[in-house]
Amino acid sequence: MIHRIGVLTSGGDAPGMNAAVRAVTRYALDLNWEVVGVKQGFAGLISESFEPFKARSVSNIMQHGGTILGSARSQEFKTPEGRRKAVANLSKHKIDAMVVIGGNGSQTGSLALAEMGVPVAGVASTIDNDLAGTEITIGVDTALNIALEAIDRLKTTASSLQRAFLLEVMGRDCGYLALMAGIAGGAEAIVIPEMETTPEQVARILHDAHKRGKCHAVAVVAEGARYNAEKMVAYFREHKAETGFDLRVTNLGHTQRGGIPTLQDRWLGTRLGAGAVEALARGEKDVLTGINQGRVTTVALKDIVGKHKPLDTDLLRLAHILEK
Repeated sequence: MIHRIGVLTSGGDAPGMNAAVRAVTRYALDLNWEVVGVKQGFAGLISESFEPFKARSVSNIMQHGGTILGSARSQEFKTPEGRRKAVANLSKHKIDAMVVIGGNGSQTGSLALAEMGVPVAGVASTIDNDLAGTEITIGVDTALNIALEAIDRLKTTASSLQRAFLLEVMGRDCGYLALMAGIAGGAEAIVIPEMETTPEQVARILHDAHKRGKCHAVAVVAEGARYNAEKMVAYFREHKAETGFDLRVTNLGHTQRGGIPTLQDRWLGTRLGAGAVEALARGEKDVLTGINQGRVTTVALKDIVGKHKPLDTDLLRLAHILEK
């Protein structure tokens, strides 16, 4: 029987996390459960950084990026001793279940808690959209819109200066952000980890665009690609006489994590946060709450942790067709 739950955010922050924290808190309070906010992720479980949450504790937070609970990496939680201490603290504070909002690393932590007997409901949240068990994750829409705005702005100045620009976006080893932003932004070239594209190929694409009469060119590169922005630029500088291009680089970096969450991310955070509490109320535990075919779904943590979420590389073929 659940009387008190804890909620934490972990890993990289994502716009929309606060909406999820708000939904978890208010939905649980509506069930007459007590809610405890855990500060600084799994590290907070070990340090007992607990704060009782009431409805007003989560007022006026949905429009803010980041997470009011904070987030931190915890090497101690990765040790058996650290996990035992975390579970002991949960028992000490009479916390019956946890909601963990985060991506792959965070849900690995969720599974570790579950294996030690703590009921857990994970909430899918990462701008990388590389978490198995859900079609989309909290933070993706905002990150994509930031990347898309950057492409639009670069195209404006690229046209004026008649230059080629390279935009590097986040995503670790997943090319989803680069691929989707590149297609929506009409980029001339897209470089992702899932399909190797060499500097020679990019040079050829940009050269062909120039021959077709384009006065600008934008290439979007995922940070985890073999030829990332640094390596791509180094090649173009070394072979400037052959390529005829002088690339200018914009690296969005953590800019994509910040800013005001879009409607989509606020709505997704709200649905998934409430869905996680609903799952616990139904007696489900040790699950990830995600979205599939427009519906909130749950899948066992053990079935998704450590799994690779494939990217639809057919979309890259579509990008190649459209860029012409």
